[in-house]
Amino acid sequence: MEAKIHPKRPKHLNLFKIKQPLPAVVSILHRISGALLFFPGIPLVLCGMQLLLQSPESYEILIGYWQMPAIKGLLLLSLWFFLHHLCAGIRHVLLDLHIGVALSPARASSVVVLIAGFSLTVIAGVLIW
Repeated sequence: MEAKIHPKRPKHLNLFKIKQPLPAVVSILHRISGALLFFPGIPLVLCGMQLLLQSPESYEILIGYWQMPAIKGLLLLSLWFFLHHLCAGIRHVLLDLHIGVALSPARASSVVVLIAGFSLTVIAGVLIW
């Protein structure tokens, strides 16, 4: 028997047109922030630590970099990556402990993660700037 294929099935699935639920968005952002913290984050931190500890002149160079608005913006963005990853990680641990697994608490915890990550980043940005 030959399986019949529906003639009107989509040939291309556009993932940008699909509206994801908020817990899925938080989970995807958690994965993306973890990947960005790992690859560009670790080498940049190690490079900064080398400049910090190498000599007093290299320390002054690093401080000069940190005074640039573009570098402060990148620092703030990477800080948001870290804070969102931390808050979402705590949420995932609670979900693994079967706390807030139902749909309503899962949506509420997703909102809390987004608000907490953004609020902590704004507070840190005010202190940095």
